Amino acid sequence: MRILVLAWEFPPRIVGGIARHVAELYPEFVGLGHEIHLITVEFGSTPRNEIVEGIFLHRVAVPPGNDFFHWVVNMNESMGIYGGQLLRDKGPFDLIHAHDWLVADAAIALKHAFKLPLIATIHATEYGRYNGIYNDTHRYIHGKEANLIYEAWRTIVCTDYMKTELSRVFGTPPDKIDIVYNGIRSQKKQPDANFDSLSFRRNFAEDREKIVYYLGRMSYEKGVSVFLAAAPKVLWEMGGHAKFVVIGGGNTDRLKKQAWDTGIWDNCYFTGFMSDGDLDRFQTIADCAVFPSLYEPFGIVVLESFAARVPVVVSDTGGLPEVVRHTKTGIVTQTNNPDSLAWGILEVLKNPEYAQWLIDNAHEDLHGRFHWGNLAKQTENTYERVIKERSQVSW
Repeated sequence: MRILVLAWEFPPRIVGGIARHVAELYPEFVGLGHEIHLITVEFGSTPRNEIVEGIFLHRVAVPPGNDFFHWVVNMNESMGIYGGQLLRDKGPFDLIHAHDWLVADAAIALKHAFKLPLIATIHATEYGRYNGIYNDTHRYIHGKEANLIYEAWRTIVCTDYMKTELSRVFGTPPDKIDIVYNGIRSQKKQPDANFDSLSFRRNFAEDREKIVYYLGRMSYEKGVSVFLAAAPKVLWEMGGHAKFVVIGGGNTDRLKKQAWDTGIWDNCYFTGFMSDGDLDRFQTIADCAVFPSLYEPFGIVVLESFAARVPVVVSDTGGLPEVVRHTKTGIVTQTNNPDSLAWGILEVLKNPEYAQWLIDNAHEDLHGRFHWGNLAKQTENTYERVIKERSQVSW
């Protein structure tokens, strides 16, 4: 098969989870004998055209816009023009795969111009992020998502929860949706044999303190305020010997104020952005990872914690209860409930043998449910089905 993929991010340009998803999924397709051409956005001094792990990568220039949405329009125009030239000069291709609404306009235009079936992966929805559609920005993004799903021959989502959400919010027929989990390359989390863990740990906490951390964006739906609200109870039970580390870029002013107002400031550390190398080292010295999202379609950060062998505590929202098997590979707590979250954290901190058992089970899951090789074959099944159906109809 020859596949044209559109994604608005690809390493080293990483905005969210899509970059790692496409960068780790498609090399598996190359290994299965398929040809992948991926169009994305230029970034710094990276080459415009190169082959990355067998993927033919094409980075397009995007003129600046008056605002983000104007920039997205410009990006789609650049992708559409370049994609059209690519399909004409390097064709024929079998299908187009669009990742999320940001590349929808280009993907849909190329679909109709070249009569190629379109597959869409919906990584999250605007409705889910805000538990509804409340303003013009929401309506604009929601409309783009709806159009992409409608125009797609088939749609891929990452959890059963997301399948239900698409059916409920967009009226998408369930038999048009395929579920393919996200994955992770667990080998990238192997510890460095020469790493001085004690000295590194002391950058974040005292020797007697347990390290509990959150990693991700500082947006409302990630539930960081719930994480901080759970801290006082954990500190009380742990005799004050815990450090709550918040990792990620973005505006943390309201969160820092919350930490100060609730009297836990001295037990908090806001690191800001952390490089992948430092994050890999940090996870080897942490005692518990917490992801208290209010909305989460999947949660790749959970898999990263599995791979780093850190016990996880999550909320029971979205796809998290599918990713984390409660009391088997982690602890699942009630969404937006600081007391429940504190209970889950204490289960891990107070029971080190149990925490190790969770870690071992979670690591096994990486080689089964979340192995990219298996997930690529599931996606390949969707591709083959669409190509077969396309061959049997007139456009």
